[in-house]
Amino acid sequence: IPSVCLHVLKQPWVILVLMCTFTLLLLSSRTFLLPVLAVTLLLAAGRQFVGYVWSLYINQCLTADLLDIRKTYMESKDSCFWVAEVEDSVIGIVAAKPVDGQDSEVQLKRMSVRRVLRGYGIAKALSRTVIDFARQQGIKSVLLNTLVVQPEAKKMYESVGFRKYLDDFIPPLYGRIVNFTVSKYRYDIPSVK
Repeated sequence: IPSVCLHVLKQPWVILVLMCTFTLLLLSSRTFLLPVLAVTLLLAAGRQFVGYVWSLYINQCLTADLLDIRKTYMESKDSCFWVAEVEDSVIGIVAAKPVDGQDSEVQLKRMSVRRVLRGYGIAKALSRTVIDFARQQGIKSVLLNTLVVQPEAKKMYESVGFRKYLDDFIPPLYGRIVNFTVSKYRYDIPSVK
């Protein structure tokens, strides 16, 4: 079960709806089979709906910049895109892009490491690559966003030195309904004197 679905299932109102549905159907039908089937159907429909909304969100996020990596990340002085490879196979990616309207900040974006290779320090190395790049460019801070359903990523970023400065709901309505937050992190690069 995807972590997004598990997160939604842990919300109190979802548990309440499932329990009320089960109890009302059990009391009205006086059979155990109908409430079990109804709750199973609700769970299956909910999983499909959450998966659909999640895929729309991911596609919206990825479509804008990954369709043209060269234009988005390679043509600006303060942007870059890195690919980690082993034996001609991509095992991880990360990007840096200037924060809109801020000359002194870049955003770490598109961090991804193959699931089977997580826990080997690849993401930490990619994070440090972005920090080193920002330092070389004279940037003062590296910012990033990560989701509530990515606790391992949060721990990794914090171990590298990023500090959380804000939790925000995203997308606005859907995020509030399912208590879906984006954590915003910052790494301030010490000035060299």
